[in-house]
Amino acid sequence: MKIGELAKRSGLTASRIRFYEANGLMPSVTRQANGYRDYDEDAVWILEIITGAQAAGFTLDEIRPLLPLNSGSWSHDKLLTGLKRKIAEIEALQQRLAYSKAQLQSAIQTIEQNPQGESCADQTQSVLERLRAGGVADMVR
Repeated sequence: MKIGELAKRSGLTASRIRFYEANGLMPSVTRQANGYRDYDEDAVWILEIITGAQAAGFTLDEIRPLLPLNSGSWSHDKLLTGLKRKIAEIEALQQRLAYSKAQLQSAIQTIEQNPQGESCADQTQSVLERLRAGGVADMVR
C-alpha cells in the first residue's frame, strides 16, 4: 500500500510515518519503480504498537529495541524487561507526584488556617520556607 493509504488507515500523517521510518522504528520498505514506498499490512500493526507505546509513556528510544523488526519476531526477554522497567518508572513518578500533592495540600491547609494577626505575606513566606525544607509533616498541624 502507498503511504497515503497507510496514513489513512493508521490515523497518522505521511510525514509522521516517514519520520518513524527514518528513525529506525519501521522496517525499510521496498520502493516501486516510480519511487513510491510500498508498505505491507504489518506496517499498520507496527504503527499501532508505536503510537500505543507512546501513549503509555514510552519514548521512541525505548520503543525501538522492543519492536519486531527485521527478523519479524519479538525478543521475549527485551520486551518483558522494557515493560517492567516502564512500570517501575511509572511507580516512581507516582510516588513523586503523591509527595508533591501532599506538599501542596499541606500548603493550602496552612494558608486556609490563617493565624490571627499574621499577614498574608508573612504566612506565604513561612509556607514557602517549609516547602523548601521539604517538611510536609511539619506543615500539617
